[in-house]
Amino acid sequence: MNMLRKTMSVVAVSAAMLAPIMSTNVFAATAAPEQQATANLVKQLGNIKSLTANFEQTTKVTGGSKVAQKKGLSAQHMNQTFKGTMSVARPGKFYWETTSPAKQTIVTTGRTVWIYDPDLQQAVRQNLDEQVANTPALLLSGNTNQIMQAYRITQPDAGKTYYTLYPKQKDGAFQSLTISFGVNKAPSLMILQDSLGQTTTVRFNDVKVNPTIPESKFNFVPPKGTDIIDQ
Repeated sequence: MNMLRKTMSVVAVSAAMLAPIMSTNVFAATAAPEQQATANLVKQLGNIKSLTANFEQTTKVTGGSKVAQKKGLSAQHMNQTFKGTMSVARPGKFYWETTSPAKQTIVTTGRTVWIYDPDLQQAVRQNLDEQVANTPALLLSGNTNQIMQAYRITQPDAGKTYYTLYPKQKDGAFQSLTISFGVNKAPSLMILQDSLGQTTTVRFNDVKVNPTIPESKFNFVPPKGTDIIDQ
């Protein structure tokens, strides 16, 4: 499993699992029709022109460490919390830097995605179109038409601002993504599930909506001596 999957690794959670997290309502939630759910998410994302946040990411495997070992997953990775920062400027500009326990940077200006690993002195260059369904956080910087083409969007509770997205491509890196928005209309939580049984939770904090972000933040230039790999 490469570092991209470690950093952005994913999987989905059912509405039943999310109910205790997202709502204290004891009554059954009424899901929004899919067309309305899509319109609601598009409007929610439309309020975000730029965004900065810190994040904490943890990954668990259904069945515990023994199941993880059988699937070839690192028990150490399952127990780690990855921390870092994120910057977004719509449309198409995205910066995701993991600072702990290891460093890695993912950055795009709209066409090409760079994945830079300073420890390996390696930078992977990928086409953005191929990554939109495999790198969930990119949806925060993407255009809404692209999101609608890449995902089937549901809203498990029409009265709550959280959505579960299912990639239309069946061979993607994850099976589903749930994103929740806080009172400031900014993303506060992502929960993802992949085909290996991993559930990844990403919590955002110190979120700032529509700040001014320098253009240079998104202009990645591989340091001298970096091995560049095109995929």
